Amino acid sequence: MSPSATGRRRVHRSLAAGVPFAVVAALVAASPAEGASSGEPHVIRTATLGDIPLGAFSNALLPGTVGDDRGVDLGGIGSDIYPAGRKGEFWTVTDRGPNGQIKVDGTKRRTFPVPGFDPAIVRIKVSGDTVKVLDAIPITTSSGKPVTGLPNQEGRDEAPYTYDARTPLSYTPSGLDTEGIVRAADGSFWLVDEYGPSLVHVSARGKVLTRYVPEGLNLTGAGYPVVEALPAVLLHRKVNRGFEGLAQLPGGDLVLAVQSPLSLPDTDAGEASRTTRLLRFSPRKKAVTAEYAYRFDPVDVVDPSEDDTSELKISSVVAVGGDRLLVEERTDKAARLQLVHLDRAANILGGRYDDDTTSPSLEQLDDPAASGVPVLAKRLVVDLGTVDGVPGKIEGVARVDRETLALINDNDFGMTDGTAAFDAQGRLVDSGVETTVTYVRLPRGI
Repeated sequence: MSPSATGRRRVHRSLAAGVPFAVVAALVAASPAEGASSGEPHVIRTATLGDIPLGAFSNALLPGTVGDDRGVDLGGIGSDIYPAGRKGEFWTVTDRGPNGQIKVDGTKRRTFPVPGFDPAIVRIKVSGDTVKVLDAIPITTSSGKPVTGLPNQEGRDEAPYTYDARTPLSYTPSGLDTEGIVRAADGSFWLVDEYGPSLVHVSARGKVLTRYVPEGLNLTGAGYPVVEALPAVLLHRKVNRGFEGLAQLPGGDLVLAVQSPLSLPDTDAGEASRTTRLLRFSPRKKAVTAEYAYRFDPVDVVDPSEDDTSELKISSVVAVGGDRLLVEERTDKAARLQLVHLDRAANILGGRYDDDTTSPSLEQLDDPAASGVPVLAKRLVVDLGTVDGVPGKIEGVARVDRETLALINDNDFGMTDGTAAFDAQGRLVDSGVETTVTYVRLPRGI
C-alpha cells in the first residue's frame, strides 16, 4: 500500500477542547443484530475498521511525530476493548506500534518501521459492519511530549532497529508497550504495559500521571513519575510478555494479568510452565494487595493445532461482578474464556513464591495445587476456537450484556515478520489482516 492508496482517508484534528481527534460527525446508533436461533455460542455481528493512514492519524494528534508511515495504516487498536458507556461505543488502545522481526546473521532483530509512532487511546463506534473512529487521545509525558513505543532499557528489553533491521534506534525510558485499558470513574484511564511490566495511570487527556513498576527496575530518565510499587519477582517477566490483561472490579480495584509464566529460575522453566500470575492493585492504597496463581489448560486443549506450551498467553481479563473475572487463555489461533473467582484464601502475595531464590519456583511445579499452592479455580464459559467467524489473535474482550461479548483482534498494523514485510521502496506489503470487532452471543449467558 502507498500513501495514495485507494480508500486511505485524510484525518483532521478536532478544534474542540478535550476531543483530540474526530473523523465522523453523525453516526447511526446500532445494537447487535440477532443471529440465527441457536443454543450454542455464535457470532451475531462483525464490523471492520477502514483504512486510515498511520502518519495522518498520528500527526493529527501530535503534529510532526511521523515523517514517513511507510504505507502503514492505523491498526493495533485491538490490544484491548472497554465499554465507553454508549451503545456500540468502546475505548480501545494501541500497542507500541508497527513492529516485526528480521534475522540478521542468524540473530532476530526487533524492527520499528515507524519509530515516531506514539501509542494512543482510541474511541470507536460499531456502526453496521463498520468500525468508526470517533476520537483519539495520544499518550504523553508530563510535558506533553510523546512517550513513544520504543523499548526502555538496554540489556533488559529487545534492541530496537529500523524497518530493515540494519540501523539501531535509541532506547527511550518513557516508551510504553500499552495493552489493557479501563476507564476510572473520574475519567482517567488505567493501562498496563509489557516492558516494565507496568501499571500506568493516565489522565483524561492522555498525560501519564504515574507509572507503577516492579521494585528494583531502576528505570531512570522517564518524562513522568515512576514508582516502584509492584513485586520484584515481576522483573523475571519474559521479553515481550509482561502485563497484557487488565480489569476493573466494581469497588475500583484493578486486576493485572501477567501474559505468560515468569522466567523462573530461567528461560527454559518459563517456556515449559503453565502457571502464570494475576495481581490485585488498590488505586486508593497505590499498592498491590493480592497475588494469585493461575493455571493454564494444556496447550493442545486451548488450541488443538498447537503443541508448544510457550504459546499460551492471557490477553484479556474482564470483570463480571463481585470478585469474578472472565480470563482469556489463548494462542494466536484459538482462545477460551474461563470464569474465575478471586478467592481471598488463594492470595500468595509476599509468600515464598515471590522470592526468586525459592526452588523449585512456582513456575517449575508440575502440579502447584498438589504442592500446596492455592491455584484459582476456573470454569469454561466458551471455547472461541469452536465458534465460526471468530478471527485469530483476539486480545480484547468486553461484556456488552449478560449474553453478549464484543471481541477485538490485534492485526499487528498489517505487519509480518521477515524481509518480505516491505517492498524494494520500503513500503509495507500488507498482510491483509483487518481490525475487526466481533459480537458473540452466549445463549446461556455468563
